[in-house]
Amino acid sequence: MELDNLAEFKALPLVKEKLKDYGFTKNFAEGDIILNENAYINAIPIVTRGNIRVMRSDEDGREILLYYIKAGESCIMSFLGGIHHDTSKVSAVAEEPTEILFIPIDKVNLLIKEFPEWLDYIFRLYHKRFEELLEVVNAVAFTKMDDRLLNFIKKKCQLTNSHSLYITHENLANELGTARVVVSRLLKQMEEKGLVKLGRNKIQLLEIE
Repeated sequence: MELDNLAEFKALPLVKEKLKDYGFTKNFAEGDIILNENAYINAIPIVTRGNIRVMRSDEDGREILLYYIKAGESCIMSFLGGIHHDTSKVSAVAEEPTEILFIPIDKVNLLIKEFPEWLDYIFRLYHKRFEELLEVVNAVAFTKMDDRLLNFIKKKCQLTNSHSLYITHENLANELGTARVVVSRLLKQMEEKGLVKLGRNKIQLLEIE
């Protein structure tokens, strides 16, 4: 487990040791479902390696990407749902091979009482997720789909430290909450403008900032 190497916990040695004592580790392959919507939350995930995609769906099954959880981070929605014994309002999927340290809910409450620095970690997560959700709202409300699509491709490439994104047009559409035909049309326009190069289930980003 790579908790020792995470910057978020290097300054919290006592909390780090408690997390190791209280938690249990699971590994997930790319595409594995970690949490389903409406499932009860029994443990809080802390990503120690890899990253997670967090989604929200509507009644018709359409999904939209909310945010990513990277190494050293947790899901504030899981914190809130678990502490209040509520069901999950989001789903979480492993974006790549991912290792997660799960902390049982009853232990989370103990950590909050024992360590003020643990509560500070939670508040910082809450602040970061709130800003990311505001970005999603702004993008949906005020940003054209072609700009949203290009920004999404850039973000995914940054996440994997690559200039190439391996994903289907349908999956792209699902994560952006739009139709596949719209994504395919916009990607073709981007290719004509020299922003991307398209392959089979592959998008190469040519506009490097």
